[in-house]
Amino acid sequence: MVRKIFFIPAGLILLFTSVVVLNSCAGKSTQGEDLSFAELSPAQRDEFINDLKSRTFRYFWEVVDTNTWQNDDRFPTYNFTSIAATGFALPSYIIGVENNFISRQQASERVLNTLEWLWSSKQGAEPDATGYKGFYYHFLSYGTGRRYDKVELSTIDTGLLLAGILTCQTYFDGADKTEVRIRELADSIYLRVDWQWAMNGAANMSMGWTPEQGFIQSTWNGYNEAMILLIMAIGSPTHPIDSTAWDSWCSTYKWDSFYGYEHVPFGPLFGHQYSHQFIDFRGIQDSYMRSKGIDYFENSVRATLSNRAYCMENPLKFEGYSANMWGLTACDGPAMAKIRANGRVVQFYDYRARSACSYEIIDDGTIAPTAAGGSIPFAPEECLSALYTMKTMLGSNVYREYGFVDAFNLTVKNGSQGWFDRDYLGIDQGPILIQLENYQSGLIWNLMKKNRYIVSGLKKAGFRNGWLEQS
Repeated sequence: MVRKIFFIPAGLILLFTSVVVLNSCAGKSTQGEDLSFAELSPAQRDEFINDLKSRTFRYFWEVVDTNTWQNDDRFPTYNFTSIAATGFALPSYIIGVENNFISRQQASERVLNTLEWLWSSKQGAEPDATGYKGFYYHFLSYGTGRRYDKVELSTIDTGLLLAGILTCQTYFDGADKTEVRIRELADSIYLRVDWQWAMNGAANMSMGWTPEQGFIQSTWNGYNEAMILLIMAIGSPTHPIDSTAWDSWCSTYKWDSFYGYEHVPFGPLFGHQYSHQFIDFRGIQDSYMRSKGIDYFENSVRATLSNRAYCMENPLKFEGYSANMWGLTACDGPAMAKIRANGRVVQFYDYRARSACSYEIIDDGTIAPTAAGGSIPFAPEECLSALYTMKTMLGSNVYREYGFVDAFNLTVKNGSQGWFDRDYLGIDQGPILIQLENYQSGLIWNLMKKNRYIVSGLKKAGFRNGWLEQS
């Protein structure tokens, strides 16, 4: 999972004192179930979508360390920058251009600043470097951009950063010196990554490395968000991993049914979204999906709808869950505490992955807007209706300057209110903006269809059919 080392700011945690109570009649909620997005007028739909895109874009444009041009992990809490958030910010600048939020020149200058810094930042085995072997540390310190505390050199977070970089490489195709330099830097940063080293002699890639302990023992086994990581590693012309790594990845899949939807499960919805932000999996299949008669896009459709179906049934009887108020994924939460609710002790969490799939249920009543937002292309009506309902019913509790805050929990009460996050998270903002744009225009998907490294990786991994036949 991309979120492997957690730093929870003290201000985030609710103290469970006498002012905090848990709803004694929590259960299915009918509130908001009539707020169907399809029933809105075209003007109302456009107004909501345009406002959401504009606010979410501004998170990435405005919340950035101007010394390193890396994007904050979260805001307004001020901790460190996140290379994965930067990987999501880079496509957001392209979206900003295409939606007339900023000019192409503004975007190209920002991207160039970001890539120049990444290329020239300190790479080495020293504990205070920015990266090593072409990979980058998960979190970086403000100002200097050096490794934050003792976080890991992260393979998946580097992969998400590189996906954003390759998106920019394809988009900025102009002849002026800024765009030429962007393409050169994107090539240089991608081609120096030593993917073979990250395999550590195993069949599956390590999740990371630290100078103090060496390689993390956990490896990338399917199914989760790491498809984009492996595709780029297989497609590299300089340090590629063997294409058999894809078969090894697929050999760890499960195939199961959850709430009537057969698919390869992964509990938190972000695992069904992150790679899909960059690659349009519609109509292309590897050998595993050919054997199942679907593609990875349809797999994410089923995962999204089963997550929603679970929330609609609401077996643990949390408040607010409904057909238009749902979505379990990794996100912030009210507190790490066990509290008695509805005659039973409930474990609540701060930051962690909430899950709903055949092999794992982790549910404490916390809903994350990015769960629906990142799945918009998979189930547009259900996801847009959920987001519209959250905004309409909960107002500024959840929808503020930069769009949706990270999460909320209506079962936990502080006075008459539920718990509402104060922070936005970059890795949760990204899927909302990028997937909304993909749903509307296919912008990021279409760019990556033209990137030679992505196309090469997909073909070497055994993907066939669909748009790949014309690539």
